[in-house]
Amino acid sequence: MEQARAGNGAVLVVLGEPGVGKTALLRDLTNPQQPSGERGDLRVLRTAGVESESPLPYAALHRLLRPVADFDPLPAPQARALRVAFGLEEGPTVEPFLVGVATLSVLTNAAEPDHPLLCVVDDAHWLDSASADALLFAARQLSADPVAMVFAARTGETAGREFTAPGLPVLEIRGLGDRAARQLLDERGGDALPGEVAQRLVRDTGGNPLALLELPTELSPAQLQGQVPLPRQLALTAGVERAFLDRCRRLPQPVQTLLLVAAADATGRAATVRQAAATLGVDGTAWADAERSTLLSVSSDTVTVRHPLVRSAVYQAATSFEQRQVHRALAQAVDADDPDRATWHRAAAADGPDAAVADALADVAVRAEQRGGHGAAADAFERSAALTAKEPDRATRLFGAARTAWAAGQTMRARALAAAAREHAVDPLQRADIDRLRARIEVNVGSAVDSHRIFTVAARTIAHHDTGRALEMACAAALNRAYGADSGATLGADVLTEMLAPTVTDTPRTTCLRLLLRTLTATGDQDWAKVIPALEQSLEAGREVEDLDVMGNLGNTALHLGHDEGARFYYSAMEAAAREAGAGMVVIYALERLMFAHLPTGPWTAVRSSADEALTLARSVGQPTLTAAPLACLALLAALTGSDDVDDRLAEVEDVATRHPLGIMTGPTHDVTRWAKGARAAAQGDAGGALHHLSGMRVPALHRFAFIDRLESAVRAGDTNQALIWVEELVPFATGTGQAWAVGATNLGRALTATDPADAASSFEQAVGHYRRANRPYDLARTQLAYGEFLRRTNRRVDARTHLRPALETFTELGASPLVERATQELRASGETARKRDPSTLLDLTPMELKVAQLVSTGLSNKDVAAQCWVSPRTVAFHLRNVFTKVGVSSRTELAQLDFN
Repeated sequence: MEQARAGNGAVLVVLGEPGVGKTALLRDLTNPQQPSGERGDLRVLRTAGVESESPLPYAALHRLLRPVADFDPLPAPQARALRVAFGLEEGPTVEPFLVGVATLSVLTNAAEPDHPLLCVVDDAHWLDSASADALLFAARQLSADPVAMVFAARTGETAGREFTAPGLPVLEIRGLGDRAARQLLDERGGDALPGEVAQRLVRDTGGNPLALLELPTELSPAQLQGQVPLPRQLALTAGVERAFLDRCRRLPQPVQTLLLVAAADATGRAATVRQAAATLGVDGTAWADAERSTLLSVSSDTVTVRHPLVRSAVYQAATSFEQRQVHRALAQAVDADDPDRATWHRAAAADGPDAAVADALADVAVRAEQRGGHGAAADAFERSAALTAKEPDRATRLFGAARTAWAAGQTMRARALAAAAREHAVDPLQRADIDRLRARIEVNVGSAVDSHRIFTVAARTIAHHDTGRALEMACAAALNRAYGADSGATLGADVLTEMLAPTVTDTPRTTCLRLLLRTLTATGDQDWAKVIPALEQSLEAGREVEDLDVMGNLGNTALHLGHDEGARFYYSAMEAAAREAGAGMVVIYALERLMFAHLPTGPWTAVRSSADEALTLARSVGQPTLTAAPLACLALLAALTGSDDVDDRLAEVEDVATRHPLGIMTGPTHDVTRWAKGARAAAQGDAGGALHHLSGMRVPALHRFAFIDRLESAVRAGDTNQALIWVEELVPFATGTGQAWAVGATNLGRALTATDPADAASSFEQAVGHYRRANRPYDLARTQLAYGEFLRRTNRRVDARTHLRPALETFTELGASPLVERATQELRASGETARKRDPSTLLDLTPMELKVAQLVSTGLSNKDVAAQCWVSPRTVAFHLRNVFTKVGVSSRTELAQLDFN
């Protein structure tokens, strides 16, 4: 709260077993009468998770934001996303990522410097997944905002399900100490308990406050006074639940029924509980008895079960018949006001296949998906499938559950549901769609080789039924193969020939996919002479296609073949389109690949910006798997620039790779970390160590990216044979494709391994010329440095300077400190003292500061920049102030005059 008052967003996750006092702490936090601090300046918003409400998307979020939800100040896409999510507006499916951004906007708009906002979320383990995702995204994105968020969630056996919030600070509440526990026992009982009794209660409850308060009520006076031995096993946390249940069972049957209705209800509305209970024969007397038991409280039009343990104990102890009766009554009570909730109650009341309920629940799933509640949609589709008797309909609903579970980030569940859907699917088109999802899951979090097999077999099977589907999957399989994941499965010559043959009915998308498949087939066959013409055609055809998957495949192909312009164009287009649509996961995908596309062409500030944003967004959506590649890229940049945090970055990558499957990014992550280690070893003068690390790279595209580093490490380590092998491996690619950078690389290899100085000089000249045409400034500077060193060693010092000067300038602009030092020493040895240049002050900017500066310099307002960067306007203003200070400008006009390239 103090951080929020100081204008800095702050978050805390409070964890503890049931009854340990989490809710009491939250109550103290928000009570202005408590002596623990002044609360009058705070605006408090509250919500809580409810077990029976967890299938309903955004239910908890709506409760939290309802007092402050003002849609007018929000950017139009965010306002629409929130309206659709809350069921206030119909429309196309919204991206849940955009709902998270809108949540952040609403909270930061509602907060004022003099009146910070405190958001309290109790029982977070029961939050519906859509609300949890939106709230956690907002929590992770808080920065220069007077907002505090506190989540409280259960741990232990009775938690029901775990609330995870990676990256957020956690306060774990444990039981009371011995002195405090005894004080609580004495205050509860009025008289001091005998020491042995108190000691036993404290020890066996672990100091759990609720257990200390409740368990003595289950003991006899003689036991409490030590006159009769205590039971051998006292109930602990789970036993507290049983204690509540025992108390319920001693109540009259109508009261037990009333408690069961209240436990199964999620609305908390007295009218709803009253109507459902009346349907089951409960009268007013039972209400009075329930209130006297203190297990149920009624205030105005609200019914509250005393404690979550009461709710779970009562509901779980009921028979399945009793539960179904109660849900049937609740369905009737809420039907008109909330048809989706009524449908869920009817589904809970069903004890076998029920076509009408299954159809209604499938409609609920569709509405949840349209609102961006993918987790809730998966729950509804899966339950609908369980109530469906017809195999084709069951397959459709299981596939819907798998698709939405995957969209919700529930990877293992999605994999299992997709496998189940395939068992029931009969229609070949549906089986193809299921296989496409299965393959995508594998390529991301499983085996890329298995993904290649699934894509290939599915494409071959569907080729005569649907050309578009078949081409898309064939291209995906070919890309897997290009990146080293080859299962050995093939399309077959006849199928491939048919797929490559254009027809008069081809759409622009189909035309592009045929050309892309032609490119990838030639790539797989290493028919390099055909590759670049086919690639150029597919890149041109892709400009008429607005499909994000096609953009990604075109970018991936261009990146693999070293077509820098094509890779940058399609990844940038993909990122822009996804950002406009609020498709956060697609933005992360594009940024992770855009950072590699920027690497050879520079500037490295663009690489760092893409990697940093990808890392931040991956963490904000709780996807640690997606942090591996940007962390590896940042480790490489640290090595290339001589930063001190290489080891920290590498340790982070290793931790992620050890704990999470990386799918198709396993190879690239491995190679980039190898490259980082090799670059650091080379900077430290350890040529043998550099060669060891760089020899372990295994992804062809990254082999070629790191070619100069690998080549130079072999030469400096004295392993000329290895250098020659690598050069000869590259020659067919360079000759066949004619790529300027590839031809330059082979020339450089011949120069560094030549035994005749005249041959070396000629190869160096050719290498420099090709790299100039390639527009790869770092590789050009590396070549110029190597050439300058050669000329200086052969006593052509004046000629050496003409290459060393521009090399030094490029290294300085990039911030490549190890090579700046090396080039400076060479220039000094050639007889010239390098002029000391201060690198651009832009290099001092953080990636977010640079992005803000670039966007502001185009004339965008803070609000517009915030909408693009998915942060608050206050955070933009905070970064902009830092930019002004670091760059030395005082206005947006001056900022617009800077060259950010």
